Amino acid sequence: MITRGCAVTLLLTLLHCSPGLAHESSSHDSHEEHKIPTLKKSLTKVVLEPESIIITFGPIDLPVPHGGDLAASMPKHFFHLPEDRYMTGYKTEIFTGDGKSLPQEYLHHILLLDMDQESISCPGEPLFFAGAGMEMRETRFPEGFGVKLDTTHKLMALVAFYHKAAPTKHALARFTIFTAPKDHSVHPMEVYQVGVNIVCYSKFDQRPANQSDEGIAINPGVQVMTEPLKFLVDGCVKFAYPHSHNGALLIAMENISRRQTLLRTVPDVAADGTLLGFPQRQGYSDPVGFQVSRKEDYQMVLVHHRPLHIDGDIRGMGNYLLYMTRDACPNKITDQAMAVPRQP
Repeated sequence: MITRGCAVTLLLTLLHCSPGLAHESSSHDSHEEHKIPTLKKSLTKVVLEPESIIITFGPIDLPVPHGGDLAASMPKHFFHLPEDRYMTGYKTEIFTGDGKSLPQEYLHHILLLDMDQESISCPGEPLFFAGAGMEMRETRFPEGFGVKLDTTHKLMALVAFYHKAAPTKHALARFTIFTAPKDHSVHPMEVYQVGVNIVCYSKFDQRPANQSDEGIAINPGVQVMTEPLKFLVDGCVKFAYPHSHNGALLIAMENISRRQTLLRTVPDVAADGTLLGFPQRQGYSDPVGFQVSRKEDYQMVLVHHRPLHIDGDIRGMGNYLLYMTRDACPNKITDQAMAVPRQP
């Protein structure tokens, strides 16, 4: 069983980032213990299409070590968009230079940050607005909703390939951001991180002994983990992107004050517990949405199974990226025990 940490929601200590021109990569820091490869030129490209932004990392030969403040395999890439766009979804791919798909577990994580927008869930930190781990699930927000990508803001993209991937020549990863047509009206959404594990890097010094950069220590057998959650803003959640590791059986978010299960996500796994992904039917995407409030109490839930014969230090996570508006939901859920997701 492959277990990997430092995935999509993991923002390690961000160092001060020097300003970069559009489509230029920063160099890695000289004091990093495990340095990313020294590259003669940037191997990250950003291409704008009429209704998408395509970010391609590589080609690079695997395996490659992680390094730096965000456990990257290549230098962080900073860029500006020439025009405002509204992100309406995204998808992730990993493949070789000749177009052959690679196993999804070869991708450790892709992160997209807006360096000039403060996070609403992690005050004082830059906004983590999109990303993927090995789940590589394609997302499409409800029609008419999107996240604004401002032309005046510096965006940052990075990739980490799995450092134990089999030797592979010319590996590439691609992150496609779907954007709304210019003539479409879009209701803006914001992005909120929640997790059983601590997701804000500024609070990493508050982590309990069983948590690390790689996630939560998972003991043999079945474990049910819960963590209290308080929202810092009021809003209406329209879309939820789940992330977890191998061995996960369930991620959920519950409103304790109202005794409601708001999100309940069951991954597709192999016989040994290896995460295969999240089926489309498990995705929450609803133009009505469900309400979250600063005045109410919530909790995150992670159910995990570690086979008894698996040895070693096994780590897990249970997170969501919530895409939400700041206004009230048009049809607030009050009577249902669970907000049933509509099919995209």
